[in-house]
Amino acid sequence: MNFTFNAYYTLIAAVIVLLLGKFLVNRISFLRRYNIPEPVAGGLVAAFLTTIVYNIWGYSITTNNDLQTSFMLIFFASIGLSANFYKLKEGGSSLVIFLFVIAFFILVQDFIGISLATLLGIDPLIGLIAGSITLTGGHGTAGAWGEILETKYAIEGATTLGMAAATFGLVMGGIIGGPLAKFLINKHKLADEKDFENEKENDDKKTIDEFVPFEYPRAVRLITTNSAITTLGLFAACLAFADFMTNITRGSTFELPTFVWALGGGVLLRNILENILKIEIFDRAIDVFGNASLSLYLAMALLSLKLWQLSDLAGSLTIILLTQVIAMVLYAYFITFRIMGKNYDASVLAAGHCGFGLGATPTAVANMQAITNTYGSSSKAFLIVPLCGAFFVDLINASIIQTILKFLG
Repeated sequence: MNFTFNAYYTLIAAVIVLLLGKFLVNRISFLRRYNIPEPVAGGLVAAFLTTIVYNIWGYSITTNNDLQTSFMLIFFASIGLSANFYKLKEGGSSLVIFLFVIAFFILVQDFIGISLATLLGIDPLIGLIAGSITLTGGHGTAGAWGEILETKYAIEGATTLGMAAATFGLVMGGIIGGPLAKFLINKHKLADEKDFENEKENDDKKTIDEFVPFEYPRAVRLITTNSAITTLGLFAACLAFADFMTNITRGSTFELPTFVWALGGGVLLRNILENILKIEIFDRAIDVFGNASLSLYLAMALLSLKLWQLSDLAGSLTIILLTQVIAMVLYAYFITFRIMGKNYDASVLAAGHCGFGLGATPTAVANMQAITNTYGSSSKAFLIVPLCGAFFVDLINASIIQTILKFLG
């Protein structure tokens, strides 16, 4: 029997998952020590509980996808609204270098998937599904390309396989990023761990006046009713722009996922208002809504996780996906960290790369927040990863997938 949660019940459940995650991270030193994000900790426990209920009594829960999608779009819009062109110059050459690091890993990911699929005697396109389509691309890309692979390339069940693989990647991306960064930081003595008990006591007292997007999700931001209302209007404009552009570009050369248009709309709106019309943007309000949306999106994504469906990832596909996880860890350790400077910022970037290299940009940001909450801020990482992971990566990934399909098709 299946119970469908409407938007209200879904939101209540997501808040409970977040509170559970915060409780677990505060109480269990293992989770804290290895920097597991609170939404991931709470979400996995909820997923295991729903799996037990399903296996014993046959009950399952379906959450409201519209609300989850809305929070995801608000998160990406907040990235765009934070992207002042003058601040983006601070990324400089590091942003370009990181893009090359990402692009090469996408090629590695697809090479592993296609090669292992061929060796295991299955269609190479299934290897592509277990490559950058679902892992770097996430659920949105998995759904879009799954339909194309089913209709144009006759890959039966491509969408189902893609969604299961993307879910696997989302979970693993949230698990491996924190421990990898912690290992790098401790091995190379890059930063000292903050006093957790003291930080926990001061969480609700710390006030952030300057704009540092996503770096201190627990800190207090001083906002007003007027700034909150104005900011909600900006988010609504970004989402309306995303919906409009998604509809008019559907089926064309310029077709992009809706969240990319939400981010792009935020970039345009921010810079037109601030640099041309000279209208002040309330960064602290954007930060509050962005962080809240990020946490709620991740909680809902993991709350909707049906672990029993991952039994579809049997045999060959499981081998490919586990190999991809190992490849991601090794690449982030030996390539991402070293090329990006072998410093503290590079370790946070490595955690972020694990997040969107296997899962999604929200996972990447959650990974980095778990690290910076423990070791201190990394403005460079929080400037580079959201833009690269949410915008440039999808463009690069789409180009690589289309090129590969021309050869395999």
